[in-house]
Amino acid sequence: MRIIQATLEHLDLLTPLFVKYREFYGSLPYPDSSRAFLEKRLRRKESVIYLALADDDNNKLLGFCQLYPSFSSLSLKRVWILNDIYVAEDARRQLVADNLIRTAKKMAKETNAVRMRVSTSSNNEVAQKTYESIGFREDTEFKNYVLPISDEL
Repeated sequence: MRIIQATLEHLDLLTPLFVKYREFYGSLPYPDSSRAFLEKRLRRKESVIYLALADDDNNKLLGFCQLYPSFSSLSLKRVWILNDIYVAEDARRQLVADNLIRTAKKMAKETNAVRMRVSTSSNNEVAQKTYESIGFREDTEFKNYVLPISDEL
């Protein structure tokens, strides 16, 4: 597999898998809105998206991850939030997620980030084991809270 950074040219390839990712977490598909969302992130350079492509097929997307920049006031450095990661069903158990995360980690180092953060559902044990095997540690120093603002698109 090859890991590349997504550009606007990859929107048609990325959108269907992004929709499956959203459905995996219980969201309605909204393919048009999903595509528009991704397009805005890429056009505005508000996120970094990595794609895992099959070695022999530029149109076979194995998985993707999307990272958003943030900052740590305490360490006065950049933080990357690994917000989305998804592997196509027929590509699972091929280390796709590992390769995507390792590429993201390399980018985080190159941008002098102090850390990368990731969240997953408390019952997603496969993801948790993957994160831990790569070096992520569960945050025991801070408890995270969420303040819902709106459930609408």
